[in-house]
Amino acid sequence: MQHLYDMRSSELAAWLESLGEPRYRGKQVFQWLYQRRVRSVAEMTNLPKALRQRLADQAVLATAREVTRQVSQVDGTVKFLLGWPDGVTVETVLMRHDYGNSVCVSTQVGCKMGCAFCASTLGGMIRQMTAGEMVEQLLASQRLLDATDERVSSVVLMGSGEPMDNYDQAMKFIDIIRDPDGLNIGQRHITLSTVGLVPGIVRLADEGRPITLAVSLHAPTDELRSALMPVNKAYPIAKLLEACQYYYRKTGKRISFEYALIGGKNDALEHARQLAELLRGLPCHVNLIPVNYVPERNFQRTPKAQVQAFLQELRRLGVNATVRREMGHDIAAACGQLRAEHAARPAP
Repeated sequence: MQHLYDMRSSELAAWLESLGEPRYRGKQVFQWLYQRRVRSVAEMTNLPKALRQRLADQAVLATAREVTRQVSQVDGTVKFLLGWPDGVTVETVLMRHDYGNSVCVSTQVGCKMGCAFCASTLGGMIRQMTAGEMVEQLLASQRLLDATDERVSSVVLMGSGEPMDNYDQAMKFIDIIRDPDGLNIGQRHITLSTVGLVPGIVRLADEGRPITLAVSLHAPTDELRSALMPVNKAYPIAKLLEACQYYYRKTGKRISFEYALIGGKNDALEHARQLAELLRGLPCHVNLIPVNYVPERNFQRTPKAQVQAFLQELRRLGVNATVRREMGHDIAAACGQLRAEHAARPAP
């Protein structure tokens, strides 16, 4: 069976042409999927009845089901846990901001990067998500927003998994959601977060996509970063920053560095000074993130006063930095937490 959400508009047209249909049918089907957001082929009323029957026989739309949903009583953040026929589950999060609605998408089931503070990597990597499965995550939020005539205005590939480790499917997902005949979410409103896979950063730079690159740094020295992020052993900070410089030269877009503050690990003022020195001369922004508490990790959150001191020290040294606003703090906010909680429950 062909998954309709798994095709770019041009691929959908080519597939329908292979079935003996005119190519323009691809655009019609694509618009039904993303502009009308129908849930069945039967609703595509401007298609011939014979074609609708053929699509019903040979293609599927949604393959995911909603396992559970959590809604923050503090800020309206919605966290979905979606499940697929092979038994895997992933999370996607709808975040409501003053400037619009943002959706956080997972690109893998689990993660093999092994970052010490992250819930996503608990249990390791299960499998890759397809582009269509990423689309389904986004549509779960868009359909919820349809009830109030709102739309998804930005997308972040910051959920479970490493997007650069599933590069082709992640880029295909971006192509699908940016299509003007579909959801029409501009690439400038899409952010991709990576632990620092250098080949992926270089490839992204060479392709010239105007998306925002967010790099998880989390430490200013190789010794500390390797202890927190095993990927640093393959791509140490010097190589990573060289790739970031290359990305900036090729695209002209400043890079966002994510820095999770972990109490007693990487949050001293000396760490702030080392970080400022490290980033000197590279147009960038630093996002400070008080670490989410993950029971299996037992890391402590940096006290608020220390977070502010770290922030002010960076700014004093000329670094553009902010503290990320926490969303959904009263629900399983950290990537992987809801999935882990669900997996730990005994079967009914």
